[in-house]
Amino acid sequence: MKTNFKPVGRWGAAGKAAAFLGILLASTLCLTAPMLPVLPLLVVTLRVGVTGAEIQSALDALPETGGEIVLPAGTIVVESPIVLQRNCQTLRGGGAATVLQLADGANCPVLIMGEPVNHPRQILRHLRVSDLAIDGNRAHQQRELWRLHGEGSEIRNNGITVQSVRDCTVEQVTAARCRSGGLVTTLGVRRLTVRGLDAFDNEFDGLACYDTTDSVFTDLFLHNNPGAGISLDLAFNNNVIRDAVLTANDLGIFMRASRENQFQDVTIRNSRHFGVFMAHADQQTAHGVEAVPLTECVENSFTDLVASNCGSAAFRVNNTTCVHNVVIGAQFTDNVQGGLSLAEPDLVTLQ
Repeated sequence: MKTNFKPVGRWGAAGKAAAFLGILLASTLCLTAPMLPVLPLLVVTLRVGVTGAEIQSALDALPETGGEIVLPAGTIVVESPIVLQRNCQTLRGGGAATVLQLADGANCPVLIMGEPVNHPRQILRHLRVSDLAIDGNRAHQQRELWRLHGEGSEIRNNGITVQSVRDCTVEQVTAARCRSGGLVTTLGVRRLTVRGLDAFDNEFDGLACYDTTDSVFTDLFLHNNPGAGISLDLAFNNNVIRDAVLTANDLGIFMRASRENQFQDVTIRNSRHFGVFMAHADQQTAHGVEAVPLTECVENSFTDLVASNCGSAAFRVNNTTCVHNVVIGAQFTDNVQGGLSLAEPDLVTLQ
């Protein structure tokens, strides 16, 4: 594998000493103060024609203090997941011209941010993926789950799987034609920033989030997914989704087990069914079908929500457990079943 190492400046004795101190300081900052930004200390630029395996080798060769791997323009065939599995690693492409394309029959995620196991043992910090496109090649994949048994058997074949991380970033990424979801967060994601995500023609959802808290998702274009533009399920709490356009998905937003989230300037058009669909999970008990505790949607706010030309209602609250949700300044037009559709009156406050 050919790589270009590009340190800044000239390396005299004083420079080497300063660099050593910088590495030591940055290492301390990265591992002990996750809220502080840490600039990459090492940038590795990969050649045209690099393989997915060589990208993984370059990531694994970065020092403990982290660094940045820069990908060239062109289509790079990926036969096994590219995994960012140590703190302070960045994978950056050259924009839409850098395409990670899953090989026929690979049956795996394209990128994993976090430990690539069913139940991660550690929390990783300061990972970043940016400026690239993912082609999941779903027409030539045979299954949704990565492995049939053992580690990885619970990981789905998404464009990007993000799990058990803190203070990480995904920006200016396209995720298309993936066998499961475009971008999926799970297993304890905290303070993630997603900015500039374009996700379309994925088998299920453009963006799906589970067990995700205190995160920000902005500048989203989620369209033409057979499932939802956004699917929120299982402890999606205290997050912000802002400046999103969701068009021609089955549902605009599916919500369950979601609390105290803010939706700002979200536009939903041409959903095959509902614009927003809220519900709880059901379970069979000795007394009949009952709600699973803590799976309701509570205290979410929608500011300047637009929903138009949806095949069902603009905003459906399917269960009476979903309460204290607020819709501020909404525009609901030309939806087949009207604007609000509620399991009983007054479940949503309109302002």
